[in-house]
Amino acid sequence: MNLTTLLIAINVIAFVWETVSAGGFRMLTGDVTNAFLFDHGALVGLAATQYGQWWRIVTAAFLHGSLIHIAMNMFALSQVGTVCEWLFGRTRYALVYAIALVGAGVAIAYFAPRDVTVGASGAIFGLFGALVAAGLRLGARGRQLVGQVVPVIGLNLIITFTIPNISVAGHVGGLITGFLAGYVLFTMPSRQRDKAYAYAFPESAEPAADETIEQDARAEPQA
Repeated sequence: MNLTTLLIAINVIAFVWETVSAGGFRMLTGDVTNAFLFDHGALVGLAATQYGQWWRIVTAAFLHGSLIHIAMNMFALSQVGTVCEWLFGRTRYALVYAIALVGAGVAIAYFAPRDVTVGASGAIFGLFGALVAAGLRLGARGRQLVGQVVPVIGLNLIITFTIPNISVAGHVGGLITGFLAGYVLFTMPSRQRDKAYAYAFPESAEPAADETIEQDARAEPQA
């Protein structure tokens, strides 16, 4: 099992747990309260900075607010994660994902400390940032990769800044830390790099990363 599949499996298992805990189909439509999400590990910055609950950065990144939320995030992860895993290798890919996850969480904790946040898209934004970094490190051949990924990032940043209940801090924080981690960690030998690049971006295939990604949802309090 590759790491991307494992990450998806963990997210799905966590969502099943949320659904069972919610008692019925409320979790499928996102009909849950902030209190429910908080009790199950959602990130609230004040809980981390004032009460030391930094573990919420990790747990929140594997929780989701509705069926469509997790479905879109996992689809995006299956696409961009597969490419990253080939380009970086499993170990470096895991490091990039972890660093982006933490970067997104820390950004939320300090720049949106009262928000109740769940979702993997901060880390997924980080993977997109890492792909841009890899493209820059690839030189001339990486221009195709950068040219495919940058418009996707731009579109999703527009969505992030214009649609309510989206974690701006999480997405921007994940993107920046993912880019930095990717730039530092991308050290692939030329033969392996060419093989991975040919696999990830065959001439006849659609760009794997050319998909919009689901944004972290902050559930509205229910009456």
